[in-house]
Amino acid sequence: MENTNSSPNRKLTMILTILVVVLAASLGVLYMQYQKKMADNAIVQEALEEQKESLTSELKDMMSEYEGLKSDNDSLNNQINKQQDRIKNLLAINASNLEKIKLYKKELATLREVMKSYIIQIDSLNTKNQKLVAENIEVKTALDDARKNNESLSKEKADMSSKIEVAKVLSAKNITVSPLNRRGKDTEKASRTAKIKTSFTIRENSLASAGEKTIYIRITRPDDLVLASSEQDVFEYEGNKIVYSAKRQVTYQNADLDVSLYWDNAGELIAGTYNVDLFCEGKLIGSSSFSLK
Repeated sequence: MENTNSSPNRKLTMILTILVVVLAASLGVLYMQYQKKMADNAIVQEALEEQKESLTSELKDMMSEYEGLKSDNDSLNNQINKQQDRIKNLLAINASNLEKIKLYKKELATLREVMKSYIIQIDSLNTKNQKLVAENIEVKTALDDARKNNESLSKEKADMSSKIEVAKVLSAKNITVSPLNRRGKDTEKASRTAKIKTSFTIRENSLASAGEKTIYIRITRPDDLVLASSEQDVFEYEGNKIVYSAKRQVTYQNADLDVSLYWDNAGELIAGTYNVDLFCEGKLIGSSSFSLK
């Protein structure tokens, strides 16, 4: 009887033992998988951190590169400041996951493209400025001489003692130059100037021919750069084609004629003293100057 009862007990013990072994093995496998997953996550997180540090470094370098693009062009500087603010906002993001890392990469690519466009703009402006400065040097001596002669000619015309051909040349008097802000008020600051208004009177001259006249104004910066909208805006003077800042058609009837011309600022003004020259029919008819802070 005792042998008969012990047999089932042994079987039960064996079954329980096998179940315990299987369960322990399963727990061991699960634990190993958990450890592997944790290790994999740590590797992924480490890789994300490395990417974040690399992208952060690129953003900081780009911030410095944008700073290096700044110049005397206020309009372009404002655009560059906006891109630098964009970089600051990106740096403030705690890019700790894949989605934010992707955002970093996308924004970096966009910022690079924007920077390329700014570099192209700056190269174009530099080329234009070099051409205008070279052209201005060529005619600067002639203009200086003409300004000096103009004062003498004006006196001669006043008493009608000059030669007839000289007396036929128009001249301007009461020349005033007014830098205006966006509200049309006078200002002395280059950064606040929206346009430059030049007002004058074309003198009465009975010897000059009446009819339609084109008045050209030429505004020269303190660094001898002529403010011009395009290299194509030129007129004939002393056998040369020189650029002008603005022009206006008027009808002259041999009597005093009040005229005003406007030049719109596109972020090209700097501090210093500017020269303003007026031309008509290939002749210098008046000059003035003004200063900006």
